[in-house]
Amino acid sequence: MDTTFWIIATFVLAGIVKGVSGMGLPTVAMGVLGLVMPPVAAASLMLVPSFVTNVWQLWSGAHLASLWRRLWLMMAGIFAGTVAGAALLADGQAGWTTPALGAALVVYASYTLLARPLHVPARLEPWLSPLMGVATGIITGGTGVLVVPAVPYLQSLGLQRDDLVQALGLSFTVSTVALAAGLVWHGAFDAARLGWSAVAVVPALLGMWLGQMLRSRISPPLFRRGFLLCLLVLGGELLLRAWR
Repeated sequence: MDTTFWIIATFVLAGIVKGVSGMGLPTVAMGVLGLVMPPVAAASLMLVPSFVTNVWQLWSGAHLASLWRRLWLMMAGIFAGTVAGAALLADGQAGWTTPALGAALVVYASYTLLARPLHVPARLEPWLSPLMGVATGIITGGTGVLVVPAVPYLQSLGLQRDDLVQALGLSFTVSTVALAAGLVWHGAFDAARLGWSAVAVVPALLGMWLGQMLRSRISPPLFRRGFLLCLLVLGGELLLRAWR
């Protein structure tokens, strides 16, 4: 299949998922593109659409300042961990980075489908937030997946729905900027990929628009379960490549 068509179709699909669920664009993009190219190339293509759509989500709420004061230690951990972890992705060793990407997708999908929601007491946040940030950053830097363990952790803080969506946008935006900085720092990002990444914004935004239209016509819980099952299958495919 033509690579250009594959890229466009991937970002339309990823945009639809984000339009319906409020998240998932980088995860879908990394998983699907990881089938046809090394994860470092997929990460480079994902950066600009992820940044644009996440900034849009970040500014959609009304409590950015208070969320930043509460979560800045986590964001600092994400940034530091991602820049450091990007050295792993920048090595371009598809023999381990592809199954690592698959493992991250499987763990996230399995946990979200099967685990009970957690609750983190406020007294634990000052030391747990930076640890979760660093862990998220290392996984982001090594695989390009921005969600583990940041999403389950943020969901455990008892935020109101709109604040949670904005907090996720903040986390994803910091992760995307840090991943770009890490790839540039380690010499794994070039101008040609940046151009393709910028072009991918258009199908991503088209997909988000379609997803927002679909949101009122389908069951969000059903869509979410289907999305997670697809991630589970996709992650399993990438993971099994190490043994083929």
